[in-house]
Amino acid sequence: MTTAEAEIGNDERIIREAGIDARIATIIEPVLRGIGFRLVRVRLFGQNGLTLQIMAEREDGTMTVEDCEEVSRAISPALDVEDPIEKAYHLEVSSPGIDRVLVRKSDFTTWIGHIVKLETSVMVADRKRFRGRIASVDADAVTIERDQASYGDEPTVTIPFEAISEARLILTEDLIRDALKADKKARQEARKRRGEAPEDAAEDE
Repeated sequence: MTTAEAEIGNDERIIREAGIDARIATIIEPVLRGIGFRLVRVRLFGQNGLTLQIMAEREDGTMTVEDCEEVSRAISPALDVEDPIEKAYHLEVSSPGIDRVLVRKSDFTTWIGHIVKLETSVMVADRKRFRGRIASVDADAVTIERDQASYGDEPTVTIPFEAISEARLILTEDLIRDALKADKKARQEARKRRGEAPEDAAEDE
């Protein structure tokens, strides 16, 4: 991440939960930070059986199966003590995935050039739903190039971050390629920090 990107994006989420999900987020976020992870999203869903989905990642954007297990072990005691959910539930910890939700300004910066689907809480340019390629990001807003513009619509629209209620990347071949490339780079850098051989070298041994 460049200095400019760091100034735009920080660790604070701009898209947050409400209700019981928000209370759970408040409980687990400090725990996650303490073990080197950051919260992406909390979602409690289900009627016959409740599932608490915790989406998290490391600071470098990676999230392995082992990381999911570590997060689960870390947050379970905090949830047991605070007991925010009255009914029995199943805890599910996962990575954001390739077609991930975007919850931080830095998320939008990271994925400039890729297609995103947005919903806003207020009307922006006479609508609340948008789809297009992320063209640019500044401290206050994201500009997208529409790929489904109606007649008379401007080809680009700038959407204030404070107006966004939900944002998700659209799965494309370009996104898969770039996401896998970014994941490989992050893992190699992590191995280097730990003083381990690069993955390719380790596989050759």
